[in-house]
Amino acid sequence: MTARQLRLVCASANPDKVDEIKQLLTGIAEMEPRPSTLGEVIEDADSLTGNARLKAVAVCDASGHAAVADDTGLEVDALGGAPGIYAARFAGENATYADNRRKLLDDMNGVEQHLRTARFRTVVIVVWPNGDEIVVEGVCEGQIAAAEMGDAGFGYDSLFIPDDGDGRSFAQMSADEKNMMSHRARAFAALSGALAFHSSTEG
Repeated sequence: MTARQLRLVCASANPDKVDEIKQLLTGIAEMEPRPSTLGEVIEDADSLTGNARLKAVAVCDASGHAAVADDTGLEVDALGGAPGIYAARFAGENATYADNRRKLLDDMNGVEQHLRTARFRTVVIVVWPNGDEIVVEGVCEGQIAAAEMGDAGFGYDSLFIPDDGDGRSFAQMSADEKNMMSHRARAFAALSGALAFHSSTEG
């Protein structure tokens, strides 16, 4: 089996992330949807890797197939690394993307631009029914904008200006532009190599 022929069940229930992961897995693996019978997986680990593993193991057990899961954190230096693993619920358990962005801007109020450094960190994990697993990471350094910029993307995209870009936020870029430098793109690029090596050593 080659990495290109591999079937992976996606652990994410977030449609925005599912669409992005599908794009990033093109030519690497075929992605199948999360089992509809599987309920919410409680992400109560203390790390991105731990939360990604909880989701991947649950989906692998429910589907009987290899599962891929990711978890992403936003680490803002001026906030001591917050929101970190709590990025998706920074403003509360039922927070919307807009709620989280508003809280981040409020918490960063008055912080000078050169001190608004931050990074997105994504951990991707693949778990197989036999217990094998692959864990990879992708990081994108950048800054938090003083106000929202652009209306594409999702999550904190309108507030994150990647250092490797041209001054635009992720939300001002096309999907292809974002996928050239994003944390998730870098993690899935690392996954591609890891899957190819795993396949070559099977059997």
